[in-house]
Amino acid sequence: MTRTIIESKTKTAVMGFDEPFCVIGERINPTGRKILNEELERGDFSRVEADAIAQVAAGATVLDINSGAVFSNKMAEDPRYADNNFVEPTLMRQLIEKVQAVTDCPLCIDSSVPGALENGLAAAEGRPLLNSVTGEEERLELVLPLVKKYNVPVVAISNDDTGISEDPDVRFAVAKKIVERAADFGIPAHDIVVDPLVMPIGAMGTAGLQVFTLVRRLREELGVNTTCGASNISFGLPNRHGINNAFLPMAMTAGMTSAIMNPVALPVGPKKIAEKKAEIAAAGIILPEDMDDETFVTLFGLGSTKPRAGKEMEAILAANFLTNNDDGGGAWIKHNRVAPKEGEGRARRGGRRRG
Repeated sequence: MTRTIIESKTKTAVMGFDEPFCVIGERINPTGRKILNEELERGDFSRVEADAIAQVAAGATVLDINSGAVFSNKMAEDPRYADNNFVEPTLMRQLIEKVQAVTDCPLCIDSSVPGALENGLAAAEGRPLLNSVTGEEERLELVLPLVKKYNVPVVAISNDDTGISEDPDVRFAVAKKIVERAADFGIPAHDIVVDPLVMPIGAMGTAGLQVFTLVRRLREELGVNTTCGASNISFGLPNRHGINNAFLPMAMTAGMTSAIMNPVALPVGPKKIAEKKAEIAAAGIILPEDMDDETFVTLFGLGSTKPRAGKEMEAILAANFLTNNDDGGGAWIKHNRVAPKEGEGRARRGGRRRG
């Protein structure tokens, strides 16, 4: 049975058809995160550290580290900062060092810059996952030697020099090509994790059916593990969590063994709490003066003031249980166990009662 091993210095994550679904936390990525990008430009890694801790607490088994930042202010002072080949290698090493200082979770090194990939491989302890190689000839020649040199698994994305095909047969052929080229370098199929490319369901009505069919073929014909950017399926649609929550268990039962995703339900902020309190007050409802914000948001179904596992994680844990990849339901029970409130603790066992 195919198993892909990803390791930190002290922990091991295993992808496999009979293993619990591998959740690769996506939050450490400055792309589209303006505040994080600005913080990294100032050398502030506090949000990165907090995101690493929160994702592991929510159930991530691997953390994706993406160094694709744009340092606009530094660019004005030094034109070299306009080049990602200059920015990313140094930033990748810094990100990995900061994350490894706060968690021992295995890592996924994510960049399109070869120098950043190699710096990440040099800085990472254990056996990280490399993200990624494509079927493009130039990319194959750059990345596969690194995979062989450091003996690490790699994400193989199913596009090539012709771009991303809407034809699933073409995407399968690209994946097969990458597996075969990797074999030429002495890289086994169990170290190739194929991303079959999930299309947005809002733009292509068959996107879900396509990926389920592709995943089955990749499992049965190539014997490889698979991953995807889970939220791609719901891009541009309302209630994206609802679609993601259905998609992930369906992909799992088709044979998908991991996903790059956000495992954390983001905390409810002060602004949303204030708006809801104003709405309640306008309705004439009087709240107890000593009600804290966490009790308030829980009571009114807003979520939590603290980061916690999101609904997608709940769907994955349930699917693990239902597919017999959560032995005895231990992970599901642990996830749903109600923690004692602060200051309450567990009830103390009394001594033997005398008759």
